[in-house]
Amino acid sequence: MRRRDLSVGLFALLLAAWSLWVLEGARQGVVIEDLRLGDTPVTRMSDGSGGPPVVIAHGFAGSRQMMQAYGLTLARAGYDVHAFDFLGHGRHKVPMGGDVTSVEGTTRLLVDQTAEVIAMARARGDGAAVALLGHSMATDVLVRVAAETEGVGPLILLSPFSQAITATEPKDLLMIAGAWEARLSEFALEQVRQIDPEAGFGEVVGRDGLRRMALQAPMVEHVAILHSRAAQRAALDWLNGFHGRDQGTNVPPTGWALIGLLTAITALFGPVARLLPRRETLDMPLSARGLAVAIGLPALAAPLLATQVETKVLPVLVADYLALHLMIYGVLQMAVLGWLRGRPGWPAPLAAGLLVVWTLGVFGLALDRYGANFWPTPERLAIIAALCLGAVPFMLADSWLAHGAGLWRRVLARVGFLASLGIAVALDFGGLFFLLMIAPVIVLFFLSFGVMGRAVAQRSGPMAAGLGLGLALAWALGVSFPLFSA
Repeated sequence: MRRRDLSVGLFALLLAAWSLWVLEGARQGVVIEDLRLGDTPVTRMSDGSGGPPVVIAHGFAGSRQMMQAYGLTLARAGYDVHAFDFLGHGRHKVPMGGDVTSVEGTTRLLVDQTAEVIAMARARGDGAAVALLGHSMATDVLVRVAAETEGVGPLILLSPFSQAITATEPKDLLMIAGAWEARLSEFALEQVRQIDPEAGFGEVVGRDGLRRMALQAPMVEHVAILHSRAAQRAALDWLNGFHGRDQGTNVPPTGWALIGLLTAITALFGPVARLLPRRETLDMPLSARGLAVAIGLPALAAPLLATQVETKVLPVLVADYLALHLMIYGVLQMAVLGWLRGRPGWPAPLAAGLLVVWTLGVFGLALDRYGANFWPTPERLAIIAALCLGAVPFMLADSWLAHGAGLWRRVLARVGFLASLGIAVALDFGGLFFLLMIAPVIVLFFLSFGVMGRAVAQRSGPMAAGLGLGLALAWALGVSFPLFSA
């Protein structure tokens, strides 16, 4: 076991070193400033040459950090980039407001906020038109703000969708969808075919001062497009074409480097966890019938009970409902497991603490610097505390159920919970639709933090892993949900 730990540790350290070399190399030559525009956090990226301004906007539940691959690439090529956090996102402490279903509601607030950032970028720029680049939700916002703001130049829309695009506006438009985003790819092509019905992907079309192109970024979907090297090169070429520039730059594989770094941090925790004192625990595998009850009962009961309770308490979209759902699910599952297995014992505080420090401190710091916001504003601490009321019992039950179970049983347990969330959405689609956005976060949580929790459970028992993972899950969800105040 010691030789295996050394091999894993050496491989993980080499992987981490390569990843950091790529990720930090992407920042070389770029001056990065954290600014404030009122309550809006803004990151300015520039090589100091004072080139044409670009404003970059993230998608729903995103943050400035998620867009930094494009920001750094453009900054290294001489552009003056301003990326910002939308209302209620990232480290913006002011919640979104208004009616999310109305263009004159939440969308209007985001358009006005973006217009302020455009004015800031123009004031700091070289006098050239301000280019706009955005992802997903931001694409609609950028199309609308461009239509009513002076001095806006080309638009670059990633995973685009906006009903505000017409045959005449925007005049300069590049749309890039992932090859695995069939619906959004077709939408992008339709907007180009408003100008030329015979146009295909990769063809620049123009008429009466219009310039448009639709592209498919190879082998990526809605999230991976944020690190697509092909999409970054296309965005740079499009801006260069508008400004008559030819300055290029190397586009490093930051997406693979980020995955490599987070994988290395996860792998390194195994040898670290084996330094913990060993606590003997009794493995009591469940029968197939017991497993079905332990998964099926809470999966059905939690949505049926939780959807009957008014949960519009916290200033966050569906977070209070999720906390209640997690709590009911966890308590019921713990009750079933207690009936089948007896008392689980108390968690080892040292092991739980180590897991929290590693997941939030080491993993979280890396994610926050290179991938997505992972640190809360003070306004989110109460939300994280409320989520703990549900996340801790849920993860205690999940860790206890998974302890000593084979892979397929662990997978079945997590699928059961996701199905439970699906039932909740079906029961109240209008109110709980945004729960669908949480499913990928849960899956990624189990693929990364769950692996680290398993290392703790094998050494110090499932309750230590459950406590640490519960606190980490509450934190991860608390920094991911957009703040919202109707």
